[in-house]
Amino acid sequence: MLFNSYEFIFLFLPFSFFVYFYLNKKHYTELSKGFLVAASLFFYSWWNIIYLPLILLSLMFNYNVGKLLSRKHKSKLFLAIGITANLALLGYFKYADFFIGNINSVAGTQIPLLYLALPLAISFYTFQQIAYLVDSYRNETKEYNFLNYAVFVTFFPQLIAGPIVHHSEMMPQFAKIKNKVINYRNIALGLFIFSMGLFKKVAIADSFAVWASQGFDAVDKLNMLEGWITSLSYTFQLYFDFSGYTDMAIGAALLFNIKLPINFNSPYKALNIQDFWRRWHMTLSRFLKDYIYIPLGGNRKGEFRTYTNLFATFVLGGIWHGAGWTFVFWGVLHGLALVIHRAWQKLGFKMYKILAWFITFNFINVAWVFFRAKSFDDALTLLSAMFMGDFVVPSFIRRMYPVITEWGIKSDYWWLKFYQNDVYILLWLVAGTAVVLLLPNSMQWMKKFRANPFYISFTIALFMAVFLLHRKSEFIYFNF
Repeated sequence: MLFNSYEFIFLFLPFSFFVYFYLNKKHYTELSKGFLVAASLFFYSWWNIIYLPLILLSLMFNYNVGKLLSRKHKSKLFLAIGITANLALLGYFKYADFFIGNINSVAGTQIPLLYLALPLAISFYTFQQIAYLVDSYRNETKEYNFLNYAVFVTFFPQLIAGPIVHHSEMMPQFAKIKNKVINYRNIALGLFIFSMGLFKKVAIADSFAVWASQGFDAVDKLNMLEGWITSLSYTFQLYFDFSGYTDMAIGAALLFNIKLPINFNSPYKALNIQDFWRRWHMTLSRFLKDYIYIPLGGNRKGEFRTYTNLFATFVLGGIWHGAGWTFVFWGVLHGLALVIHRAWQKLGFKMYKILAWFITFNFINVAWVFFRAKSFDDALTLLSAMFMGDFVVPSFIRRMYPVITEWGIKSDYWWLKFYQNDVYILLWLVAGTAVVLLLPNSMQWMKKFRANPFYISFTIALFMAVFLLHRKSEFIYFNF
């Protein structure tokens, strides 16, 4: 079930809200949690019920391993078994065909592919439960029953695509008595943030998706300007799509008086690659740091090991995003960028802020090409168009300045099949840039929020994006 669907917005969400708080009002506390788990599993099964047993098996296995790890006399063996089992499950569904395909290519074998459908949310609930096992081993979790654990993992606002949460962040909130009573301010704030996320997704991200898809589907036909339009369209699509999902998750959770962690903090304002990863998909960055980078040694074992650990962490981050060499290379690019940035800092070099932003943003934009492209060839073809393609200006510029024809500069009506005027696309890109660089982000809006006529009107205006749901599409991170 999609957040940006009529079924979720007008049926599932209000029904779950009213039943949950009705049961709490009648003091059926355990029953209310049981209902929330059942509702969340129904939400998950809407996509494909065949994978419901998989998440149930994962829940039971990790809960019992966590119990063993929380005991006074614990063993690293149980932790190793738990992590290995989770990674094996993820690896089988997500990477089996990738490995088989590469073995066939290298060894000349003809091992048949499995053609496994990737179970929805498996990357997110696997990482969340690995974090739980490690935290249990470190004595950072308390003993909870299976129902509490199931609520922690399956809570539907964050189940499909995060944020990736810690047990200690969630369960105390469900235990608070005041959170079992309807909070009208949280309702107003939740609807405001949810509507903002809805608008980001269906009005902005899905508009950029048209141009990004058009370009990536025809990379061999693009001129220089079209190449940049394509890459920038995807850069903005990805941001508004995933941050829109996170806003909707945070907003939906607030209806139940649960505060999810911040996942985005204006990442395209970053002045260096380290700053970007402190702002982009912040709960994944936290996971990579706490459960990969630091266990590898972090920055405690000398500069060379620090560089190696940084690089390895982001290569693994690239692999987590997808089973393909383009994702691996995307991770390699970011790992190298972080190593270069750290060396730059060590040498004490400085850079003007505008130049630092320009380099950082364009590096991110170029790296996203590999993240989105179907193959290395497509990525390289698009990059070739961006940097070495024909220089062609939009036709409206030629009409405004006829002299450019005398200079030998070409003009064209690009993407005419979608829009009648090519200036429309440029205006969207300018507007997208202004939004991500100049306007407050969702979390800043949350801090300013007041339940007054202005914010109520603003919420209603944003929610009008619901009328665009006829063109609903999946969120990008559902694929990971």
